[in-house]
Amino acid sequence: MANPKNFPQDQYEKPFINLPYQKIYLYLLLVGLTFLFIAFAIGYVYTRSANEVADGVYLPPIFIANSILLLLSSLTIKWANEAYKQDETKKYQNALNLTFLLTAIFLIMQVLAWTLYKDALMGENIGNGKQYLYALSGLHFAHVFGGLPFLLYFMYVASVRMKEPVSVLVYFSDPSKKLHLELLTVYWHFLDALWIFLVLFFLLNMLF
Repeated sequence: MANPKNFPQDQYEKPFINLPYQKIYLYLLLVGLTFLFIAFAIGYVYTRSANEVADGVYLPPIFIANSILLLLSSLTIKWANEAYKQDETKKYQNALNLTFLLTAIFLIMQVLAWTLYKDALMGENIGNGKQYLYALSGLHFAHVFGGLPFLLYFMYVASVRMKEPVSVLVYFSDPSKKLHLELLTVYWHFLDALWIFLVLFFLLNMLF
């Protein structure tokens, strides 16, 4: 009979250079995304320079306003972490719900911006780099949308487990839940910072 010690229940929890494997995977993903967006940004600058385009791509004001929504979502998910550490059930659930609401509004506003400013964003001369605004904002949209199922999972589990005192105690004392919430928070903060970078990047290119 095989020794059960040779088959850990969760090999992904095994520490590596003092970090769980989940954190290593997440950090590698974020580094890859960072290089991807930087490559697109460099491509935009090159395209604009090669085509000798004087004016930068028009940045819809909704994109700028959306930055506030993402910054607020960063605050609410941070509040969720603080509430989790303090075993505050109601505040924890409210913070998760607010994070989802703000993120959903952000996604809706993104679609609205693409729709309302379609003519200004596309135009006739695609060589001016306008396609990069769609590509970068679309990639960012996809990664924000991809994070929603994980946020919804936390909301669902919280709604199910936050009913009985015993289940609440088990939930708040589960180290894997704490780790996964921390990973989700890091991912959320990264996407928020990435969006701020994109807005500032296109805003500077529009002004200069």
